[in-house]
Amino acid sequence: MEKLVHDDERVDDLQINGYRIIQHPDKFCFGMDAVLLSSFAKVRPGEKVLDLGTGTGILPILLEAKTEGEHFTGLEIQPESAEMANRSVLLNDLQEKVSIVEGDIKQAAEIFGKGTMDVVTSNPPYMTNHHGLKNPNDAKAIARHELLCSLEDLISQTAAVLKPKGRCYFVHRPFRLVEIITLMRQYKLEPKRMRLVYPFVDKEPNMVLIEGVRGGGSQLTVEAPLIVYDEPGKYTKEIYEIYGMLME
Repeated sequence: MEKLVHDDERVDDLQINGYRIIQHPDKFCFGMDAVLLSSFAKVRPGEKVLDLGTGTGILPILLEAKTEGEHFTGLEIQPESAEMANRSVLLNDLQEKVSIVEGDIKQAAEIFGKGTMDVVTSNPPYMTNHHGLKNPNDAKAIARHELLCSLEDLISQTAAVLKPKGRCYFVHRPFRLVEIITLMRQYKLEPKRMRLVYPFVDKEPNMVLIEGVRGGGSQLTVEAPLIVYDEPGKYTKEIYEIYGMLME
């Protein structure tokens, strides 16, 4: 059998269902934003879920552990990341429930078909400005900057693959919130639920979690703020409850 973990990689225990994930310390590793999104997203029994730009495959694996969805697919454009995510699926013996597909977000509707998914999730690149990047082909640069797909690409393709009344869940940066909501409404993804994440109670928010419904009515619920730290180095009770033993 092919070796699942390469010598330059590490295996992290996800502390849920005994699952583990393979990561490369010199490339992009999952962060708190992915874990918070896996808690914010709602997946009902029997639903099919697509994660756009899955990276390490963390979201499909966590959502499989936390929900009763029928199947979870991760789409990833970087061949090395897709191959590594697929090895994590094999490591956890999840190949019946989780699939990793190598492909471009801009072609999601062509790959999976229009109106085929109940839920779409994404922890997309946050940054638009990529001038001065030393290596635009670097895995970290691609994960953090809109080099290979734009926010509009993500939202338009999300709308295309979702069934009517299907739901999408994104984590992003608050400074792009107006753009996010404008594009969601443009593509008939009605924002229904939003939560801002603050590093400390007296600081500005640095993340936003947002849910949309394809063809939903106009009513947005803004949930209570989520505070990450009580004090430097000490997480709040809610973060411990959400994050469990995944803490660094």
